[in-house]
Amino acid sequence: MKAIYPGSFDPVTTGHMDIIERASRVFDELIVAVAVNLEKEPMFSTEERVELLKKACRHLANVQVDYFHGLTVNYAKQQGAGIIIKGLRAVSDFEYELQQALMNKRLDGKLETMFMMTSPEHLFLSSRMVKQLAEFGAPINGLVPPGVENRLLEKTRHLRGRERDK
Repeated sequence: MKAIYPGSFDPVTTGHMDIIERASRVFDELIVAVAVNLEKEPMFSTEERVELLKKACRHLANVQVDYFHGLTVNYAKQQGAGIIIKGLRAVSDFEYELQQALMNKRLDGKLETMFMMTSPEHLFLSSRMVKQLAEFGAPINGLVPPGVENRLLEKTRHLRGRERDK
């Protein structure tokens, strides 16, 4: 069975990797799909996020990385996936993700959503928090995959340099 794990992954964290690795053991094929949201201004471009995910997932033979515009339901149908994976950390995540899952079910009654709780050591972790830590020069080792850490620190140094120049 094929599943997709959609998200912004800006940047991918060890919490995301926890879900990806566990889902890859459950499904024959897993597509980690970077959602392109034109209303958001991500730190990393779509291409950079795809590249970082590909490097982070290269040890997982049944995982591929892609990106998409538009509705997750349409992308899932286009890819022939019957399951959408959603990672949960807290009750607030569940409320939001449940609404999305119910709407997706309404749009495509054959599509299922599978909620996966993150491992306890990642409950506090979010991409937004990791970016804030990096922007203020706090250590982020262990919060993102190794290749991502270097790119994030490089990106935040560049952004801090631009802020000083203003």
